[in-house]
Amino acid sequence: MKDGVEELYDYGALRALASPTMLIVRPSEPTVVLGGSQSLNVLGEEQRSDFALRRRRGGGGLVLLQPDDVWIDWWIPANDGRWSSDVHVTSRRVGEWWRSVLAPRIDREVMVHEGSLAGRPAWRVACFAGRGPGEIFVDGRKVVGVSQWRVREGAFVSTVLHADSSSPLLDILYDVPDGLGDALNHHVVGSLGLNGDDVTTALIEQSQPVDVRQLFLLA
Repeated sequence: MKDGVEELYDYGALRALASPTMLIVRPSEPTVVLGGSQSLNVLGEEQRSDFALRRRRGGGGLVLLQPDDVWIDWWIPANDGRWSSDVHVTSRRVGEWWRSVLAPRIDREVMVHEGSLAGRPAWRVACFAGRGPGEIFVDGRKVVGVSQWRVREGAFVSTVLHADSSSPLLDILYDVPDGLGDALNHHVVGSLGLNGDDVTTALIEQSQPVDVRQLFLLA
């Protein structure tokens, strides 16, 4: 626990998983998740109580997770053939799983970001305002965000396709950088005509072999 903020996962339990595992997660209520190195001071003090608050391990900025999001995470043990010592390779592999599932379901080009972290540094306060390896874009707008946490036992890759806008983050940030609102104009499940359960089922098939677990995050 850092700054009194509870961690998003039991990371010790994740590290103990011997098999590649896909986690289908649903929060019980809207939850703001801080990046591993972010200070609680990025949030306005009066607004911190507006949402449940957690902290994830790994890089990236704030992300707002909501009950209808397609939130899918993967644990890839170091002894699995799909593990790589290159952090970008791992993110891009997971991004390709998403692209393979979304491309037949969207009548537009689905792109995987192949490069390194991109975007104005000031916008990195919010995860969905920039571009990172493996992240999915349609028409230049983000569709799937990707973050990663790595330890000697393996790599944990977290992904989300939002069901709703991330604009509520603008109301709880202590300081809102210029242009952040436009940068957060990402796609959502409905804007792409997708069915979340259908996408989840296809991701299970695409990422096989993998154990599948469903988790409910209680605030």
